[in-house]
Amino acid sequence: MMTIHPHHPARLLLRALRTASVFPSVFRAASVFFAACTLFLPQPGAQAQTQTTPPPAQQQKPAQPPPDDAGPATDNGSIVLKKKKEADEPTPPPVAPVAPKVKNPNNDTYSLRVDVPIVNIDANVILDKTHQFVPGLKANNFLILEDGVPQTITSVRVAQTPITAVMLLEFAANSYYLINDMQNASYYFFRSLRPEDYVAVMTYDLRTHILTDFTNNKDTVAQALQSLIIPTFSDTNLFDALYETLDRCSRIEGRKYIILISSGRDTFSKLTLDKILAKVKSSTNTTIFTIGTGALIHEISDSGRGGMGGAISNLNYLQAQNQLNTFAAMTGGLSFNPMFQGALPDVFAAINDSIRNQYVLTYRPTNNKNDGSYRKVKVLLVDNEGHPLRMQDEKGKPQKYSIIARDGYNAKLPVE
Repeated sequence: MMTIHPHHPARLLLRALRTASVFPSVFRAASVFFAACTLFLPQPGAQAQTQTTPPPAQQQKPAQPPPDDAGPATDNGSIVLKKKKEADEPTPPPVAPVAPKVKNPNNDTYSLRVDVPIVNIDANVILDKTHQFVPGLKANNFLILEDGVPQTITSVRVAQTPITAVMLLEFAANSYYLINDMQNASYYFFRSLRPEDYVAVMTYDLRTHILTDFTNNKDTVAQALQSLIIPTFSDTNLFDALYETLDRCSRIEGRKYIILISSGRDTFSKLTLDKILAKVKSSTNTTIFTIGTGALIHEISDSGRGGMGGAISNLNYLQAQNQLNTFAAMTGGLSFNPMFQGALPDVFAAINDSIRNQYVLTYRPTNNKNDGSYRKVKVLLVDNEGHPLRMQDEKGKPQKYSIIARDGYNAKLPVE
């Protein structure tokens, strides 16, 4: 219902007309005029909107919460209409469908690895007369044949590193002369050790005995050698002892050396010669140096012995020495058979030169199959024209030399 303020002009007109009851016709006309005027009068809400700007925010009273009996509140906020897109705006391209994820069977994870084989060959070049190391050789001076096929050498370097060696000594109650030769040879090797070298000492007769594990304490090594006084068994199981030593060395990383001081005879081993040769051939990063004992006593006894007994004794000695030479040659080592004690310093000087100064040849084999096969390797020295390299001394005399290197290696097995 519309409310008219008391001082509104229309209200005053109505009051005046009511008083004029004497003019009823005029009153009716005024009533019609008043109804027409109320249609065009402004509403109170509209008048409030046309008032001046509201007072500052700090003077406004906080809004009172609606009473409990009030009806539901409605949001009278303004409505924002989104602007229409321009007609010339390009339509975005359709989204590409997501590629389906392919899972491996049983949710297994697979990886692809390509192995490019690299072969490292430790080679030593020593003059036959003086057993001195030949320095200054370059990559073009070496020729590597793998199963008869020339290989391309990628790098050549000289390695001078401390050694990790095992002294494998024959200590059996068979001959005083053999024990004496062994003790002299082990003593000279002990004197050639350096503070950074690691050495283990093992002996064998019927079985293998570990006197000391790898150590760089020379006092510990000296005590182990001094304990060799009274032998026990007279049997010499060389093959079993060498097999066990190679197996222990395979668990050690890096280059290892075995200094085998022995007569070379085997009396009661469980392994045969073929099995120990297969073990030596399959061993990696292990070089064997052999020093034969009993050369002098054999020379003296054999010269005064004749007949069938002397022939058999000589045959056994030659077979023993041949076994020692084979163990050393298959691993790139050296074999010595000194007759006198005075030759031992030169023997171990040559061993030290061979161990501490050697060429490391690196190449990628043309046969890159990982089939686990045995590859025969031969190292040669050539000149710039591919002919065998010739060496001369200061006086122009030809010098004979030897190339000490492994005769082969086993390729990797296929990746499972």
